[in-house]
Amino acid sequence: MDVDCERCQCHSGAKRTAILYTLLSQNLTHSRSSRSPAHQRCLCHQRRTVCLSTPHVTCQAASNVLVKTISFMKNLPSFHLLPREDQLLLLDSCWVPLFLLGLVQEMVTFEVMETPAPSMLKKILLDGQSKGQEPEQTQPTLAAVQRLQCCLNTFWSLDLSPKEYAYLKGAILFNPDVPGLRASLYIESLQREAQRALQEVLQPLYPEDQGRFARILLIASTLKSIPPALITDLFFRPVIGNADIVELIAETLYEITGGQLAPVARVAC
Repeated sequence: MDVDCERCQCHSGAKRTAILYTLLSQNLTHSRSSRSPAHQRCLCHQRRTVCLSTPHVTCQAASNVLVKTISFMKNLPSFHLLPREDQLLLLDSCWVPLFLLGLVQEMVTFEVMETPAPSMLKKILLDGQSKGQEPEQTQPTLAAVQRLQCCLNTFWSLDLSPKEYAYLKGAILFNPDVPGLRASLYIESLQREAQRALQEVLQPLYPEDQGRFARILLIASTLKSIPPALITDLFFRPVIGNADIVELIAETLYEITGGQLAPVARVAC
């Protein structure tokens, strides 16, 4: 990933159009005078925000992975035996790590670029018009994306087999520690069953690697630390806009749908 740091405008030696720049600078200085000191800091000291370098391609791939993730849950009879309330709680809790496992399994890679900063003229024209309106959508930070890619790279180093992926997904989906579950004991038994099946797969494949099972579960736990907002903003916000991603997943889970999560033609970085 190659994201070049944009040179600070504060130290730019380029000449500007005198009259327009003077007027805009005075206006901008006046609008900033009432803001807190944190907003008056140089842009170089703020955390850079990023977006996908190829949103059409990456969002298409992410949509396909999410559809496969939903199909995985839809095809599990033990999942549908749970109360509907428990299904929704598990869905809300586990869709991100399951989706990330899908990215790893499908070998989906992506690059990001720095989000273009709004021009000074745009800031001035829009200043004062956003009051009372909905806040602007958040953008992922470079640090958060790098942490995500580090997690994915760690999983790729494990080189899991299809059966390992399947049983690991079951162990992640059936999480008895999710608050509010009605059938937590049954869900716990399903998780133990998935973990036992994973161990049985590992024994003949890696007889000399006794620590692989614990290592897989440990690395899988890092996926749960990835914020859902980061995944939504990075991969799906360009497609679904302000819609609730969990509601869309639930609708897809309980309705027979084929194809994409949403028209990819709407993608915009």
